[in-house]
Amino acid sequence: MRALTIDGLDSCAWLEAPTPQPAAGEVLIKVRHVGLCGSDLATFSGLNPLVSLPRIPGHEIGGEIVAVGEGVPKVYSIGRRVIVSPYTACGACPSCRRGRVNACRSNQTLGVQRDGGLAEYIVLPHGKLFLNDTIPPQRLALVEPLSVGFHAVARGRVTAADRVVVVGCGMIGMGAVAGAAARGAEIIAVDLGEKSAAALRFGARHVIDAAHENVVERVHALTDGDGADVVVEAVGSPATFVQAVDMAAFSGRVVYIGYSKAPVTYDTKYFNLKELDILGSRNALPEDFEAAISYIEEKGALVDDFISRIFPFDQATDALPYWKSNREDILKILVEL
Repeated sequence: MRALTIDGLDSCAWLEAPTPQPAAGEVLIKVRHVGLCGSDLATFSGLNPLVSLPRIPGHEIGGEIVAVGEGVPKVYSIGRRVIVSPYTACGACPSCRRGRVNACRSNQTLGVQRDGGLAEYIVLPHGKLFLNDTIPPQRLALVEPLSVGFHAVARGRVTAADRVVVVGCGMIGMGAVAGAAARGAEIIAVDLGEKSAAALRFGARHVIDAAHENVVERVHALTDGDGADVVVEAVGSPATFVQAVDMAAFSGRVVYIGYSKAPVTYDTKYFNLKELDILGSRNALPEDFEAAISYIEEKGALVDDFISRIFPFDQATDALPYWKSNREDILKILVEL
């Protein structure tokens, strides 16, 4: 089979490898669509410390079952379409013992710590698959990135009574916008230029262009001086980490999806004075996948607006360079096999 690898700084190359065969409990998936994530772009740009090269990228995967191993339940039959959960769980660490397998201490994500899905075929345990024959194939690859935003919203315990600020309207932030909208919250979306405006299509009531407005002042104006009940940070910069605390209401919740590549300096008195809940958010749980699937089924063709461009597999070597050169204009790139 043919696969795409990231083999060096700003470099992709084709790899020829044997088609894998499923062992007991596994299925062979013909990959149909792969979404490229910011982690893939970071690997391509030499900024992902979790990756060793060469690496097959891609963890946002939709495909079709073409072979099954011994002991796989009959429901996972040949021809069924699937969405991949790309994480592993050891089952023994504190997170796994608490049922929070998304935060497994030993997690290995496809395309990051192990080879991913940008290949013609991939073998996975059947328990890592969500079956769905109703969503159009290209939308299957949108489930995983949306589920990460949905998980952050769940971490923030968002309800219809909440005013929620989402900082960063890339694909993960858009997932948080969609997830908060699905819960009936009032949403303020923050980003630069057109990305914040795009959030209006997915449920934001207000948008703030961080290039031209004082974000903290504008949030307080929109919330009658109270601040946001929940702030979801999906950028990962020191400035937005601090802004999130400044924007949060007294007794509010701050959820960090992004992680800063540089140290962050806080005036920590606001942690105490506001009695904030400050929460990390990592990956997604099965229930977040199910919520994202329901959202895609309900919204139909609207979710195609998440897709900025689709590259055919033969042109996949151009996808990451294109994204790197057009970062401000890209929400989601898919590769179609």
